[in-house]
Amino acid sequence: MAQLREIKNRMGAVKTIARITKTMQMIATAKFTAAGQRAQQSRPYAAMINDMVRQVASNASDYESPLIDGPNEKTGKDLILVICSDRGLCGAYNANVLRVANTHRRAEIKSSDVVIETAGKKAAAFFKFQGIEVSRAHGIGDTPQYDTIEAIAQGYLDQYLAGEYDTIKIVSMRYHTVSRQTAEVTQLLPLSQPESGGELDSSVTGRQDVYDFTPSAAELLDTLLPTTVKTLLYQLFIESAVSEHVMRMIAMKAATDNAKDFGRTLARNYNRARQGMITTELTEIVSGVAALEG
Repeated sequence: MAQLREIKNRMGAVKTIARITKTMQMIATAKFTAAGQRAQQSRPYAAMINDMVRQVASNASDYESPLIDGPNEKTGKDLILVICSDRGLCGAYNANVLRVANTHRRAEIKSSDVVIETAGKKAAAFFKFQGIEVSRAHGIGDTPQYDTIEAIAQGYLDQYLAGEYDTIKIVSMRYHTVSRQTAEVTQLLPLSQPESGGELDSSVTGRQDVYDFTPSAAELLDTLLPTTVKTLLYQLFIESAVSEHVMRMIAMKAATDNAKDFGRTLARNYNRARQGMITTELTEIVSGVAALEG
């Protein structure tokens, strides 16, 4: 009887877990859909900014900027921003990002001082456990807002132009498909040298235009380059959010399926134990009747 009660209690607990994970899966699916739409809507804008920078740069071949060329004087300090989630239950999302971040940090500290900033409670907790100082922990949540990211990017621009850091890099999860997300290191500053020459990408704009720049191409780049930095950082945060939601959706589906499988196993064990108990009781009754008749 005690064994049956224990199995029945476990069956109830497993059913409760399955309901919880199913609910979390549905929530993650809804958030993934919304985040995916935001990422898809932002990509044409980011592509247009990059193509515009390339087009303008082709008309400013002698243009120089620390945002592209790097700082005039090296300080020997690099900044790394690690983007993780605030919550767990999202598969290997945080583990993969933190593994790449820690590997990159160890490689960088051999040649420069590394300052760590985090976005997401899991990243802050990881570095605290490792005994690594976190310069600043940003609270972004799982729905990044452009105004918030723009303020962070502007702070990085100010610090970089003031000569506080040689490079600023972002470690985040990049979204490729539902089944593929990779943790990568992206250099935010200095920006990669824009390719010169060529018109705007016709696959993005649907046309090929030639521009006459007023004000000058150099003045336009002074505005476009900071915008490129802000757009790139926002895109990284958006893709991180999409990756988090899709990995949580997959993890919760797997947990729900496992809970259902385990529930079926417990149900078989319960029926087997109950049948054994009934058989034992019948045997005892028959034995008792036989003893009385004898």
